Amino acid sequence: MTISRSRTIDPVVLLARSLFDGHLFRCLFSFKDKKITMSGKKFRLWDLPTRLFHWLLVMTMLAAVVSGQLGGNLMDWHGRIGLLILGLLVFRLVWGVLGSTYACFLQFFPTPSRIRAYLSGEWQGEGHNPLGALSVFVLLGLLTAQVVTGLFANDDITFVGPLFELVNKAMSNRLTSVHQLISNVLIGLVVLHIAAIGFYGHFKKQKLLKPMITGWKEGDAVSASGGNFVALIVALLIAGAAIYGGSGAWLPEPPPPPPAAETPSW
Repeated sequence: MTISRSRTIDPVVLLARSLFDGHLFRCLFSFKDKKITMSGKKFRLWDLPTRLFHWLLVMTMLAAVVSGQLGGNLMDWHGRIGLLILGLLVFRLVWGVLGSTYACFLQFFPTPSRIRAYLSGEWQGEGHNPLGALSVFVLLGLLTAQVVTGLFANDDITFVGPLFELVNKAMSNRLTSVHQLISNVLIGLVVLHIAAIGFYGHFKKQKLLKPMITGWKEGDAVSASGGNFVALIVALLIAGAAIYGGSGAWLPEPPPPPPAAETPSW
């Protein structure tokens, strides 16, 4: 039996809610964030900006790996994708402070006490569990190092990072080596991340993927709150500023090459 609450809602408001799937729209119109369905109660876990960040990061990381491995003319695209990843990471860092309940870093920061409680089976909570949170911070840290080193890297052929001019060639070569090393580590961690999702889904019957798509999770927990429209604009502006800074567009134009020496006519 489906339980529903009767409430008069303007059709325009209802249409907008269905189109935007709630998060930003709920910041302006205070709808309740709980559902009662045939299968039980659901609550809002992941907000829309967090979900968009997650899937955009997945796609850009895949594109970065493919373009970096193939090289050649795709290296220019590799650099552009790296700047996009930089913007995504900065956005997530800001959203981890200004975002909604389960997106905030303080809510799931993996303290030693939380990790011990989880390993002993005493931890209770929603969102990232302490071990999952640990992997999130490791991935974000390595991705940040990967992007920053890429800004100064070179391929010894034609490609140089947008901030290559700020360091000498020897330093760029060292940063390029670190960039390549982190790339291999990240691939391994992503494989481990996918395996963990499969493990929790198959053995622990915890659906981790579906809430990151729909935003909803089955249960009776408190729905996410906070992360309003102003916070979103602030996060986007800071992310855009990071992309501009990493692009090197603010650097002065390099001086033109000296004119070629004239060959004597005799």
